[in-house]
Amino acid sequence: MRSNYLFTSESVSEGHPDKVADQISDAIVDLYLSRDPEARVACETLVTTQRIIIGGEVRSAVPVSEEEIEKTVRETVREIGYEQTGFDWRTAEFANHLHAQSADIAQGVDAGEDKDEGAGDQGIMFGFATDETPDYMPATLYYAHRILERLAEDRHQKKVDFLEPDAKSQVTLVYEKGVPVRASALVLSTQHSPALSSKEGQAKLRDYVKSVYEDVLPKGWMPDDKAIFVNPTGLFEIGGPDGDAGLTGRKIIVDTYGGAAPHGGGAFSGKDPTKVDRSAAYVARYLAKNIVAAGLAKKVTIQLSYAIGVSEPLSLYVDTHGTGTVDEAKIEEILPKLIRLTPKGIRTHLKLNKPIYKPSAAYGHFGRKAEGDFFPWEKLDLVDKLKAAFA
Repeated sequence: MRSNYLFTSESVSEGHPDKVADQISDAIVDLYLSRDPEARVACETLVTTQRIIIGGEVRSAVPVSEEEIEKTVRETVREIGYEQTGFDWRTAEFANHLHAQSADIAQGVDAGEDKDEGAGDQGIMFGFATDETPDYMPATLYYAHRILERLAEDRHQKKVDFLEPDAKSQVTLVYEKGVPVRASALVLSTQHSPALSSKEGQAKLRDYVKSVYEDVLPKGWMPDDKAIFVNPTGLFEIGGPDGDAGLTGRKIIVDTYGGAAPHGGGAFSGKDPTKVDRSAAYVARYLAKNIVAAGLAKKVTIQLSYAIGVSEPLSLYVDTHGTGTVDEAKIEEILPKLIRLTPKGIRTHLKLNKPIYKPSAAYGHFGRKAEGDFFPWEKLDLVDKLKAAFA
C-alpha cells in the first residue's frame, strides 16, 4: 500500500442534470412504495431543454394515476429550484412511458411455495468504509459533498442571490503515511445569475467560494491560491438540463465512494429494494462501516455477487487492505450469521420497503446520517455483535 500520494474525488449538486434525473426516478420509487411497500419499480429519467421523459416498468397492488406521477415529477424539479427559461418545473414538457413489469422477470424474483424471493438481477456489488472521516468515508469525497451541500444551503436559504442549481466540485488531497493532511487543488464550477457576468462579478463569486472552502475544510488545509479553480472555463449562466442532458444512473461514482473503492457498475436510483444493485450495495456498505467502527480494520472493501432469481449470494469477499486486526476469512464466516444476505433478508433487516430514497439521490448514498427511517444502512448497530464475535 502506498503511504504518500495525491487522490481526487468529485461531486455534483442536486441541480446537475444527471442528479435531477436521479431525484425524479427516486421520487417515483417513493411514490409507489408509499402506496404499496411491495411495489416493483425500475424508473429511468431523461431531462433536457424544457423536457422530462420517464420510462421503465412498475408493478403495484395500489394504482398510481398519471396525474400523481406528473405532480411528483414537477414538485421534485421545483424543490431543486429550476424556474429558468430553458428548464422550468411549471412548463417543461412531460412524457410518461412507464409500463407493467415483465412477467418473465417477476416469476424469477417473486417468492413461491418452493422458493425464496430471488435477486432481481445478476451482478456484483461493493461496500466500503475507512476511518479517514467521522462518517467512515474517503476524505476526498466527503469534502467534495460538503462543499456543494453548503452552496445549496446558502442558495435555498437565500443567503446569497447569485447561485443557480447546477454545480460540480472536485477535491484533491495530499496523503502522508496514508492519512489526508491538506488539499493540493480545489475545483468548483457553479451556475450563476447574469448579475455575475462581469469581471467584478466573477471575482465576487471566487471570494464567496473561497470562504466556503475555509469553512468546510479543516484548518490549515487550504492550498495555494493558484491551485483554487472557480469556473475555470469562464461564465456559467446556462446550466442544468438546458445546458446538458441528464440521465438516471450516470453518477454512480459520486453516489458511492468517489473512486476510492471498486464499483459493480449498477446504478441505485429509480430501483425498488428487490433490485440487488441497490439493496446489496447498501448492505455491503452497512457491513463495511460496522467492521471499521468495531475496530476490526481501518479500511475494508466487501464484494457480494448474485444471480437473477437466486436468493443466496454466490460469493462474499472481504478485503481489509492490510489494516485488519482479525482474519478476513473469519469475517466472511461471521457476517452471514449477523444478517441473512438474501434480497428479502436485506430488505427486512434494513427496513428498505419504505419511501426513503429521494434524499439519497443527491450528495451521496453513503456517509449520511441515519435518522428515523432514512439511511438505515448507515447505522452502527452491529458493532457490539462484531466485537463479541471476535472477543
